[in-house]
Amino acid sequence: MKVSAAIAQILKKEGVEFLIGYPVNPIIEAAAEADIRTIMVRQERTGLHMADAVSRVTSADKIGVFTMQSGPGTENAFGGVAQAYSESVPIVVLPGGYPRHINSLPPNFSAYLNFQHTAKWVEQVNLASVVPDAMRRAFTQVKNGRPRPAVIEIPSDVYGEDIPEPTDYVPSQRHRFGPDPLEVDRVAAVLVGAKRLVIYAGQGVHYAKGWDALRELAELLEAPVTTSLEGKSAFPENHPLALGSGGRAMPAAVYQFLQESDVIFGIGCSLSRTNFGIQFPKGKTYVHATLDPADLNKDIPADHALIGDARLTLEALIAAIRDRIKKPRGNAAAVAGEIARINGAWMAKWMSKLTKDSEPLSPYRVIWDLMHTLDVPNTIITHDAGSPRDQISPFWQPTTPLSYIGWGKTTQLGYGLGLAMGAKLAHPNKTCVNVWGDAAIGFTGMDFETAARERIPILSILMNNFCMAIELPIMQTATAKYRSTDISGDYAAMARAFGGHGERITEPGQIVPAIHRGLAANQDGKPALLEFITEKEIEASIFR
Repeated sequence: MKVSAAIAQILKKEGVEFLIGYPVNPIIEAAAEADIRTIMVRQERTGLHMADAVSRVTSADKIGVFTMQSGPGTENAFGGVAQAYSESVPIVVLPGGYPRHINSLPPNFSAYLNFQHTAKWVEQVNLASVVPDAMRRAFTQVKNGRPRPAVIEIPSDVYGEDIPEPTDYVPSQRHRFGPDPLEVDRVAAVLVGAKRLVIYAGQGVHYAKGWDALRELAELLEAPVTTSLEGKSAFPENHPLALGSGGRAMPAAVYQFLQESDVIFGIGCSLSRTNFGIQFPKGKTYVHATLDPADLNKDIPADHALIGDARLTLEALIAAIRDRIKKPRGNAAAVAGEIARINGAWMAKWMSKLTKDSEPLSPYRVIWDLMHTLDVPNTIITHDAGSPRDQISPFWQPTTPLSYIGWGKTTQLGYGLGLAMGAKLAHPNKTCVNVWGDAAIGFTGMDFETAARERIPILSILMNNFCMAIELPIMQTATAKYRSTDISGDYAAMARAFGGHGERITEPGQIVPAIHRGLAANQDGKPALLEFITEKEIEASIFR
């Protein structure tokens, strides 16, 4: 069989249900013949974002795969691969390459050379006979250790070569490893002895499916829990011990408990310092549990460390802690009461914005009504960069795992659309939502047409304040202008022109009815874009 057909066969064996791509690449046609659903996007970056979400919302049980042509297709894909690398997302990327006799000559763009620092594994296949081995290595890399992209570049003249049929390919396995038992014992003593312990959970808890173990540990230690943006929904935010998630913006209890803590236990996280995450306080005892040793002491010195899968680590700690305290010590009610008091006072200050009855609309009112209209446990929601991220993340309370796709390290505008589309592919029975602004839609809005054409019925919530970039004055003066260029556009009309449902909402009383109409359109198989005309909000729940 031809190399392209062999790759399609291998993808099928690996359980790949969707191949997302942009022509021209022979793998696309071969995949379609192998009964793999092929989805063509308007631009490469959005397609990679879709593959990204497929991996995320399934805890990498399904691996998102993207393919594209050589040259400009591979160049255009760079940002999407870089985003997945930054957010630690396992995807397999199959770029076409230039023919072998010119693939290393400038100015021809080589994925093998240029993706080295934005992928976990990069390989160029120059012999047809090694294609199965290369694919095995790629899937092994994305399924094991720290999740990040694998890139397999195949020169165009290799696709047409023959390899023996059928391919002798066995799907790669997932392997997990746990922490050193001696270190577990030491850390258990530290956690039990802490006076003001805070648990900080990251995305690794999602990949390890460690949600139940995280909850058991928190309840055993009667410790409050916060999460990174990527880890949001790893702990139910309606739980009495939930502080909320921590990003650039956060609930008040997250900030106060971290400041007053004596021990911070980071599990399934990198403890990275970014402009869009928690600013970790100094002078605390840090216990860092991570899958990747490269995370240790990178940004924050660790007093104690555990290396291993997050679920195995949590389960080992639970066993070691039960040897010490047997059962909770009776502090849960006091801790929960303190959380409720702090966050209650914080919410009271924000309720005027969350329920504001004005025109233009408050973006916080839109978020509030959205959360109280949707079936939150059966919804997967994501934000975009800038204001949408900072406005929604403190107030949205997920209650089920993998129901919130948080991100923010490299903050590519327009990321949320592809994430919502990929989530809907992976979970067709859930409501999948992206919240973005009028700057973000300028980056990837054309791919709303992909959602309509491919019948991917997402709910797209657009906050349009006719103002590009985050709404923060350059100078704190009465005459300060916004750091933006005034922009305009009727995006609801665009959605309708693309074949989706689109409407513009200007009145507070129409927010909830419009959401219901959007959901009804989703039930009919159409993506819906609800364009809310909002004010130029400059406040966010940021503590420094």
